[in-house]
This record gives sequence, C-alpha cells and structure tokens, in this order.
Amino acid sequence: MQLGGLLGEALAANLRGRLAHFIVDEHSPAIALFAPERRKDNREGDWYGEHAGKWLVAAAKAAARSADDALRTGVLRVADYLVSVQEPDGYLGTYAADHRFMRPQPPKPVSWDGAPSVRTWDIWTHAYLILGLLEVHRHFPAARYLDAARRIGDLCLHTLTAGGIDITELGNHHGLSATVLMDPAAELHAVTGEPRYLQLAELVLRQADEHPELALLTRALQGADVSTIATGKAYQLAWNLVGLAKLHRATGKADYRRAVEQAWRSIREHHLTLGGGPWGGVAHRSREVFNPAGVFSPYGYVETCSSLAWIQLNRELLAITGEARYAEEIERTAYNDLLGAQAPNGEDWCYYVFPNGKRVHTTYWRCCKSSGAMALEELPALAYARDDDGTITVNLYGAGSASFASDGGDELRIEQDTACPYPDDVRLRIALGRPMRFALKLRIPSWATGATLAVNGEDAGIALVPESYATLEREWHDGDDLVARFPMQPRLHRAANRNVQESRAPDGSAVRQEVLRFEYAAVTCGPLVYATGLIDGFKVEETLRLPDAPIEQWLALQPPATGGLPRIVLDPGYRAPLEFTPYFATGGRVDGSWRLSWLPLAPDSPG
Repeated sequence: MQLGGLLGEALAANLRGRLAHFIVDEHSPAIALFAPERRKDNREGDWYGEHAGKWLVAAAKAAARSADDALRTGVLRVADYLVSVQEPDGYLGTYAADHRFMRPQPPKPVSWDGAPSVRTWDIWTHAYLILGLLEVHRHFPAARYLDAARRIGDLCLHTLTAGGIDITELGNHHGLSATVLMDPAAELHAVTGEPRYLQLAELVLRQADEHPELALLTRALQGADVSTIATGKAYQLAWNLVGLAKLHRATGKADYRRAVEQAWRSIREHHLTLGGGPWGGVAHRSREVFNPAGVFSPYGYVETCSSLAWIQLNRELLAITGEARYAEEIERTAYNDLLGAQAPNGEDWCYYVFPNGKRVHTTYWRCCKSSGAMALEELPALAYARDDDGTITVNLYGAGSASFASDGGDELRIEQDTACPYPDDVRLRIALGRPMRFALKLRIPSWATGATLAVNGEDAGIALVPESYATLEREWHDGDDLVARFPMQPRLHRAANRNVQESRAPDGSAVRQEVLRFEYAAVTCGPLVYATGLIDGFKVEETLRLPDAPIEQWLALQPPATGGLPRIVLDPGYRAPLEFTPYFATGGRVDGSWRLSWLPLAPDSPG
C-alpha cells in the first residue's frame, strides 16, 4: 500500500521527522531509560518508558513500507539493545527491583485518578514493549524479538497467578492503565497460537470486571456511557476496548463483541468532536477524561493519544464486521484531528487539539508525539483490504495505490487518482497482466448523497447507499477505469451547550427544566471540518445571526487560489463574509495559530 496526497505527505514527514530523530540508538534518551545502571535506582512512577515500544511499532512499519535502510538499521539496533538488557525473569522495564510490578507495595490512599500504588506505569510500558517487539518481528523476523515478547508475557502471567497480584493494583484510573495488557496478551496469542497468552488476556479481563469502580465488561454490556466507566479516561478506555475486540476475535465470545460495540456507540454518539477525536476536559480535573454525555463545549480537548486509540478501535471493528462506518471514522479522524495535531515538519505535534483553540506544539517527552506517529503508520494497511475470497475493498479515499499478488502469481494493481479529501472525483485504474474476475468494494461515505459510479464511462448500474459498500463483481481487464463522484457541498452543523436541572416534586413527579442553552454552528464539506482563524484577526469568537434564506445563498464552496486550499465562505449579510479553510491547515499549521470550528449563534437565529 502506498499513500499519496495529504496522508502520503504526512507519512513522509513522519519518517523524516519524528521517526528518524527521536530515537536512533541505545544512547537516545528514551532508550537510555532502560540501561541497567539507570533502572536500578529508579523509583519514580513515570510513564516515559512507553516511547520505546511506541517508536518500535511505528518505525518498524515505516522502515518496512519505505525500504529506508537507515531507519531499518536503527530499529534493529534498538530492538537488539532492549533484548540484551532484558533480565532473566523477563523484566524489561525502567523500575528499580523493589518497585517493579511483581513486588507487593505498601498501600496508599487512592487519588482522584484511581492510582493505588507507585507502580502505575510499569505494566503500561511492558504492554507497549510487547507490541513493539512483535511489530519488529513481523517485518524483520528473528526469534530473539518474539522470545523477548514471550518472556514479558510469561512474567505477567506468573505475577497475576502465582504472584497473587491483581492487575487493577498496577495502574491508575482504577486499573485502566494496567488492564491495557489485554491487547498485547491477545496479540501474543494471535502470533504464537499459545493458549497461555489467551489465558493471560482473559485473566486481565476478569480482574478488570471484578474491580467495582471499573467493572469493564459488565458496565459496557449494560450500555453504560463511557464517561461512567472507571474515571472515563478516554485513551486508556479505548485501548482496553481494542484488547476486548481482539479477545472476541480469538474466542468468538459474543458478549465481548457486544460490549465493544455498545461502548463504541457511546463514544460515537456522545464523545467525539466534529473532527472525529475523542474529547473531554470540560469541568474535570483531567483534560483527558470523557465529559458526561450531553455536555458540549467548543473549548474541549482531544488528546492525540486518544485519536490513536480510537483509530485502532475502529480498525478492530472494521476487521470483525466489515462495516463501512468504522472505515469512515478512521478517515474522519485521520484527516481532521490527527493531521490537525501534526506539524508539516513531522517532528512537532500538538499534545491536545481543540475545536476552538490555539495550536500548541508540545515538548520533547510528551506521549502524544509518539502516539501521533503510531496513528499515522496505521493508515497504509487500512486504506485497502483483500479478503480470503479475493474481494478487494477500498476503505480510505486519497491518492495512492495498492498491489496484490493473484493466485497465478500475476500482479494486480489499483491506482487511486484524486484530490480527496478536497472536492474531486475519485478515479481508480486497474492494472492486470491478464483478465481476472473478482469483486471490488467501494465505500460510499455517509455524506455522499447522490453519489454516482461509472466503469469505463458507463454507469455501473448498482445502488450506492451512503455509509455502506458498493460491490462490483465482474471480469476486470488491464486499463479498466472507475470514476466515483461523491458530491461535496458545505454542510452546517449545530450543537448546544445545555444545562438541564432534574429533580422530584413532593408528589414524586419528575421536574425537568432547561436553565441554560447556548447554540453553536460549524461547517464541514465531505470528510473535512472547516475552521476560521481569529475573527477579524483578533477575536476568539463572534456571535452569528444566520440568514433566513436557503443555505446555498449564504454558504458556498469557493475554488482555492493558485496553490492554496479550498475555501468555504459564509456571508451573513450584515458583516464582512467569514472564510473557512480545512481545520487541519487553518492558521498555516504553525505553533500559536488559532482555529475556530464552532461559532456561537444568536438566540434568534433561524432553524
């Protein structure tokens, strides 16, 4: 898979920026943490060890897809160093011997974030190390990488069984930061086929469910809003759901899938920005926990780590169900809140992005720089898929190509030529050595009302239903040409910040009253959210009164200036028109620039 266009540019920047410079060898600060002389005196409850595993995941994928020799050399050198400092019992963390996850610790008061001990990030770091070592082994097979990952898994299993330690004692947010171990344990089982790693994953789930403040499986099956599960920490909770989805794939247990889908719906319906990122941070001690369902503020936070976990959760559900809505969520998040967090140099990232707020590039050590790099590297493998029966599916739209080997050894290549996500036709060209019969599935976006599809200039003659796949099964020939037209028109979205008081009257009847309501409007076109900079160059908001006229008379898509971006112009009639550009690029993607997606509406605005 080769991605071009905006996603291809982001991947290229990722490789030459973050992946090429943050870690290069064992002397890089993020790897030096693992040196035996450094770890022997570390008793701090830090999370910085996560960068090693995250970088290995992203850099191994990037090195394999790009054939970049320097990056490949760095990946293998770092992986070999980590294997060399793994201890005989399998430990590969950053803690001193008396503070490791295998050692019982004196209890301490549980803080607001549900942290019961000083060891809240040791399992977390090991979870990422397992995933990193497995990814290196996947692309550059060597027994030592798989063996090192196995030994971590074995140590975790021993600790939670013979060691008598409960997983929820080892992570904050009522255990969520440790129960993420479900994901790498299930992945170990998928790679090795060994039952003990499935046992480990299910043991973690059982202990997570038995913890009253967490009760992960039970609460999800009950349809609880995700903000009420443990502390509602968005990143950790979504990563737990990734592990639970993998457990369903391994066991076929229907309750696991049902729980994941229930939680997915809660996130999708109540806890995403218009740009697809899981958000929170309104009236909470932590900026990174989900708000209660129904709470809206244009100044909420999206942690880039949460965007990574949300993309991965949709990846798993897409693999389980094959449903188009999951691919659409991946695309929406990628083009908006993920690209909106990355700087063009590929090195700088935003820790948080805001629907309305200032772009702030974060510091060297912050978690989100590594998560953003990981999230980007998920995308090439998700853009296209091929089923066991030979069906090829196009999940993401943007310039690029995919090559597949046929049963006879011939290459089948699909080239996608389009300016998407900007308004444009999607042209797919088929390159074949000989005629071949197979099914081709194209995702029809939910916003693409009136979509059309032509093959070699003639209507395809099949129904195109938004938020589903259109399937073309035929004998394909070299040079066959498909053109999909997905109409992109500006759309206005409205949201409200409401305060509703509920109580009971003396007779027991419900009393419900809305005491506050502020409404906002935002603009999208196709998969992209659009935003303005500071209003009139200095204001962080301005109340709009929308015209009482058909929307096409005052909200219009304008062609870009030479070399520029598409623009949407909103002309309210009583002031100078407002110009919107794609959110990810508004303000030039420079540190300190402002983006405003939601504008407050006057109380008497129509509609």
